[in-house]
Amino acid sequence: MISQGLLKGMKLLLSGDPEVYEIALLTLKVSGSATLVSLVLGIPTGLFLAVREFRFRKALVGAVNTAMGLPPTVVGLWVALFLWRSGPFGILGLMYTPAAMVIAQALIATPVVAGFTMASVQQMDPRLPRQILALGASPLQFWWLVIRECRFGLLAAVIAGFGAVVSEVGASMAVGGNVRHYTRVLTTAIVLEVNRGEFDVAIALSFILMILAYSVTAVLTAVQQRRRRYVI
Repeated sequence: MISQGLLKGMKLLLSGDPEVYEIALLTLKVSGSATLVSLVLGIPTGLFLAVREFRFRKALVGAVNTAMGLPPTVVGLWVALFLWRSGPFGILGLMYTPAAMVIAQALIATPVVAGFTMASVQQMDPRLPRQILALGASPLQFWWLVIRECRFGLLAAVIAGFGAVVSEVGASMAVGGNVRHYTRVLTTAIVLEVNRGEFDVAIALSFILMILAYSVTAVLTAVQQRRRRYVI
């Protein structure tokens, strides 16, 4: 069954099956957009929590660490509650659209990005931020130098954030509905084929999903490790 699924996956890719490429492209668009949103929200949050001391900071750090393990189905449920017609944002008409999937996936990835960012900054020498400020750096220069110093960890945050959303299915099903030619992505398509008993097709789609995830991750890893120097 596995060999048949792999062969079918190769055939679907090589034959240029339009529906498969449509699903794969939507997967990349939704997960890529959600990752970008999570970077905009998660990196500043992680940087702030890592370098600032304030009241209730430990409680916020604990909340971020807890949210890193949020079940996607729970996130999808709560996003759906807010986006349904009877919900507070129902007037926007976002339910069962790719935009709703981006929102749900971004909520899943943001704590992951924030947590990885916070951890990478906290691994720095604690004297470095004080030295940067002592040299008269402006706030913009300060944050830029901190980001530059922690770039390897920040790229790891990007990889982890993308990996968290490209492989999830619960939130996408809850807010996207798995509508053909509109909100169907690779993970929801796999679930559909399993429910139909078409296991060879499901294995083929899982093979395509792994190729897509590995390709994006390989590019990000190449960027991360490009200037990495090892001392033995």
